[in-house]
Amino acid sequence: MSMYTEDPEKKEGSQADDTRTIRVQRHLWPEEVELIETKKKLRSSRIIGAVFAAVTLIMGWLLGSILPWSKLGPIQQILAPVQVMDTSDKISAILTVMERDWYFGQEIDELHTRLIDQALYGITGNEEDPHTEYMSAEEVEAFTQSINRNFVGIGIQFLSDNGINIVEKVFKDSPAEKAGVLSGDIIHTIDGKPADGLDTQEIKDLVMGDEGTDVTIEFLRQGEPVVITITRGKISATTFGRILEDGTGYLELYQFGEGTANEVRAYFNDFRDKGVTKLVIDLRNNGGGYLNALSEIASCLLPQKTLVMKQEYASGETTEIRAGKGMYTCFDGIVILVNENTASASEVLTMALKEQREDVTVIGTKTYGKGTVQVTRAFKDGSALKYTTSKWLSPSGVWVNRQGIEPDETVRLHDVLYRTFAGIEEEETWHQDQVSEAVKDAQLCLDYLGMNAGRTDGYYSVQTEEAIRQFQNEYGLAADGVLNSMTYKALISAVQRDWAMTDTHDTQLKRAQEILHG
Repeated sequence: MSMYTEDPEKKEGSQADDTRTIRVQRHLWPEEVELIETKKKLRSSRIIGAVFAAVTLIMGWLLGSILPWSKLGPIQQILAPVQVMDTSDKISAILTVMERDWYFGQEIDELHTRLIDQALYGITGNEEDPHTEYMSAEEVEAFTQSINRNFVGIGIQFLSDNGINIVEKVFKDSPAEKAGVLSGDIIHTIDGKPADGLDTQEIKDLVMGDEGTDVTIEFLRQGEPVVITITRGKISATTFGRILEDGTGYLELYQFGEGTANEVRAYFNDFRDKGVTKLVIDLRNNGGGYLNALSEIASCLLPQKTLVMKQEYASGETTEIRAGKGMYTCFDGIVILVNENTASASEVLTMALKEQREDVTVIGTKTYGKGTVQVTRAFKDGSALKYTTSKWLSPSGVWVNRQGIEPDETVRLHDVLYRTFAGIEEEETWHQDQVSEAVKDAQLCLDYLGMNAGRTDGYYSVQTEEAIRQFQNEYGLAADGVLNSMTYKALISAVQRDWAMTDTHDTQLKRAQEILHG
């Protein structure tokens, strides 16, 4: 399409050239018009953006020259949300924001350390491997002490029962053993201060102290006072042993710590010298420990060069751990006690002895099932990374991870020993025809103690009331047959004391003795 126009320079009636000028313009389709407009807007946006950036830069320089940097905080906070952060190092970017702009950061001491620790906890925490973790310096110290169980003290384990503190165990070669302390002694005074009514931590604070210092304790032994002065020393208490009435050697391993092998050898030497040939190794509630300790203990019970375990790494490479020198040949029958908390190095030892000796029997309940190996790498500030490096396999190639070890003979303890107690309020009471978890707790305790409550389902029956009254009579409580806070706590305490001080209700240990002495 073209448009006709008349030349404005031409005058009407002129004799000059009568030529008409026609200007031709190309028609633009709608799509082309839209494209041109878009390009114009884009050029405008670029110009505006460049100008804004330049102005912002200049203003920032000018303000920074005139005002202190701290005065620019509000401006920074306003501009921060529109600034896109670099994705190449998200951790550093987030750390910077949290330290500089996070409102609650002002309330936290050592914010940088706190944030770094939280980040590392997050990096190492995962569903696939619950045993890999970052540990702060404080956690490393607690973790190490929990394995080695080392401290400065006198070397006893005591039980607090209604304010009375009874020595439960005296560890071998400890200052307490050398001074003549016996299991069953009651701690009466410590350096002249009455111990009755003190809680466990208060007793520990008085008994423990600096190495080489003395503590004088008055014990009650069969009702008679016995005063003993004990010099405190370094204690490693990962193992406890004794000879049972039938001549069986009993060795309880709490952890596989740095000093555990030496402790084990001390007990084994004593057993051998006293003619012990039957052995119970109690690994119940033993969560594991160090592989070198495991290797040394296995060497006490397996011939030299016997395969103890294999380690398989992500690369597919495999290494082997074999027994060293030092086997005790005096034992010709071994029973290992295990439960649901027997894990890691305890399971390694159990499988090695079970597969490599013909005279070993495993008694108890299925073990935890931890088939991986961790190492710890320390940082200069005392913190550390504990991470999984490999999986371990038994000599025959069995991987117990998440499967556990099935005992040769399953034997359970009394139900009350698996019970998580419900608790009871101070002013709370329970009577006939009522139902509660607290009543069930009491019924289980009564049954354990040999007082027949008639049932263990939580229903307060007539027979339950009679059993409660019997217990109250025997333990010096008001015999009204009502379950109150005092009676409830006394029942639980009686069970704990009996379990700690006697073997009467240890059905697993009893079965072990039966097997060993047939």
